Amino acid sequence: MKAGGGRKERQVLILFLLLGVALAGWDAGRYFVLEETESSSFVADLIKDLGLGVEELAQRGARVASEDNEPRLHLDQQTGKLLLNEKLDREELCGPADPCVMHFQVLLKKPLEVFRAELLVGDINDHSPEFPEKEMTLKISENSPPGTVFLLKKAQDLDVGINNIQNYNISPNFHFHVSIRNQGDDRKHPELVLDKELDREEQSEFRLTLTALDGGSPPRSGTAKIRVLVMDVNDNAPAFAQTLYEVQVPENTPLGTLIVKVSARDLDIGTNAEISYSLYSSQEIGKTFELSSSSGEVRLIKLLDFETIPSYELDIEASDGGGLSGKCSVSIKVLDVNDNSPEITISSLISSIPENSPETEVALFKTRDRDSGENGKMVCSIQDDIPFALKPSVENFYRLVTEGALDRETTAQYNITITVTDLGTPRLKTQHTITVLVSDVNDNAPTFTQSSYTLSVPENNSPALHIGNSDSGTNAQLTYSLLPPPHDPLPGLASLVSINADTGQLFALRALDYEFPGARHRSRGRPPLSGQARVRVRVLDANDNAPFVLHPLQNASAPCTELLPRAAQPGYLLTKVVAVDADAGQNAWLSFQLLQASEPGLFSVWAHSGEVRTARPPGERDAPRQRLLVLVRDNGQPPLSASVTLHVLLVDGFSQPHLPGPEAAAERAQADPLTGPLVVALASVSSLFLCWLLLFVALRLCGRSGRAALPGCPAPEGPFPGQLLDVSRAGTLAHSYQYEVCLTGDSQDNEFQFLKPAFPNILGKDSGRKSDGNPNFQNNLGM
Repeated sequence: MKAGGGRKERQVLILFLLLGVALAGWDAGRYFVLEETESSSFVADLIKDLGLGVEELAQRGARVASEDNEPRLHLDQQTGKLLLNEKLDREELCGPADPCVMHFQVLLKKPLEVFRAELLVGDINDHSPEFPEKEMTLKISENSPPGTVFLLKKAQDLDVGINNIQNYNISPNFHFHVSIRNQGDDRKHPELVLDKELDREEQSEFRLTLTALDGGSPPRSGTAKIRVLVMDVNDNAPAFAQTLYEVQVPENTPLGTLIVKVSARDLDIGTNAEISYSLYSSQEIGKTFELSSSSGEVRLIKLLDFETIPSYELDIEASDGGGLSGKCSVSIKVLDVNDNSPEITISSLISSIPENSPETEVALFKTRDRDSGENGKMVCSIQDDIPFALKPSVENFYRLVTEGALDRETTAQYNITITVTDLGTPRLKTQHTITVLVSDVNDNAPTFTQSSYTLSVPENNSPALHIGNSDSGTNAQLTYSLLPPPHDPLPGLASLVSINADTGQLFALRALDYEFPGARHRSRGRPPLSGQARVRVRVLDANDNAPFVLHPLQNASAPCTELLPRAAQPGYLLTKVVAVDADAGQNAWLSFQLLQASEPGLFSVWAHSGEVRTARPPGERDAPRQRLLVLVRDNGQPPLSASVTLHVLLVDGFSQPHLPGPEAAAERAQADPLTGPLVVALASVSSLFLCWLLLFVALRLCGRSGRAALPGCPAPEGPFPGQLLDVSRAGTLAHSYQYEVCLTGDSQDNEFQFLKPAFPNILGKDSGRKSDGNPNFQNNLGM
């Protein structure tokens, strides 16, 4: 028992030493795992080996691909660890091959990188040796001299290396012992050696037990019975014509084909010269080839596959009737034929591409052919009449890219057929079709159906103009706008016509009869494109513009506060709401109404002029801050309205609480040396603005009110109701109106904001935006 225990310890030590030597020779891309290891077991830390971070590994879409596309390995994206997906069976993966290496790649995208790696599957002692037959019969001549060797059938162990068969022994006896013959392929063949001469008359038969032992820990064994029959003298053993037969067989050889015929000769006569042939090989070989015991013919009984087993080694024995035998070997080499079509594996695919994109990667795919040599070489191609190209990458990877910008209006969809053809005979090919859609971008300007239009517009009707389109999707949604004619005899005339930006319908703010030479439509794509057409229209106004409040402006950076002295009498003019309407006629007649007030009985609003006056003297109980909400409504059908909020501050006087005294001003001037220059600059700008404003009002009064008396100035058309004002003609802007200081509640001298005129400068920002949607807005301002 002690000797047996020491042998086991030495075998275990040898196993670990061999594994250590093998692992010491690996590079960074080679890993080791024992077969039958549980699934989800750790294999390697790719974060450490590849030098990448966990986030980078996930962002670049890392994945593991094996040579046979079987998901035996799994990459954990969160930890970067390489894990087993299933238990591995080394014998199933590699058979008798040693070492058992499983090749795989780690694929990284954006940019593409491929890391080749190998997984060495270590063998464990999970199979016991097995003999092809449970009982072997040997016929030995009684005159066989001591030292004669008799070939025994070897056992088979699916394990490899140290776990394969290491030794044979036989049950104790006085006539035989077992020796082991090693061949060049490290296979051990048992031989029965005669130790003592036989005497058939003394003992004609021997029954022995042959045991095969592997080198595992603990070792496994298999047994077979040996029946030895002592025969009469037969002094000539069969001899083969040649000791080694070499044959080459294509892998597509049909079943029943004669592979080789072996022949042996015996110089004896009678039964001692009757030769029978037997096959001494593994079970797999016995399932693939059949040997005729009488003729020595070896025939194929199972289809060959070069990709699975490229060669076979057969051991054949010829035995005569006297029990003597001879042996030979047959080496069968399987020739590869082109019986595997190429394979295509798509790794990434983009199904939609914008038409103005430059060279773009559409797909990344890998090709593979299981054949070898010329049969495994491949050529990849696509159609010639499409704007796409194939670019080879690494390890049989290809990139499908565009050859430039595409045109959706010419071709909106491409069906690309990838063809992979090998170079074997006959040539085999595989095709895979992918569909690529071309998404639209705004690269076509909209066009009118005619270069010019003449429209007759009946009264009380709105003309409609249908515009054709060229693009599709969002890039074909059109926006319509009006352009001023290049030579307008009446400045501002084109601004009296408005156009619906969505439908292209034209609207008029007053009755006109002139040639309108500017209509443009523009797509809503990015970037927007436009087209133009000339239109002659007669248009009528519709109430499609709400009143616009000029004073007080509601979009100022700070609210405008009106100052009301507490000593004011009833009828005191606090301020005047100034508004305009972009429409014409009765649609532009405005009326004013007080909707809400902090003190309802304190203020009143004149319906015709918009003047806000006191209805009673302010009382001591009135809050110092008042808020008024004034409604401005036009006379259209249906009427449109706008509202304005007024803030009123009740003060005892204009100078004490809100204007600083000379001493405070002097102190602040000393504290802030920039206050004086700022006040001077602000006063200069205000003076220039007031001069410009007075000049502008004078010119407009000449153009509006004074046209009846001036040559070339037409008089207003039609009577006006007594209770309304025509803002589109004279408007509230024609009335005189005082300018007041507009201050915040806590303002000081350095917080002086602006003088609020009756015509605020809305043309720079608000009017520009307003005229974009309604070109007639400038006309109603008298501009």
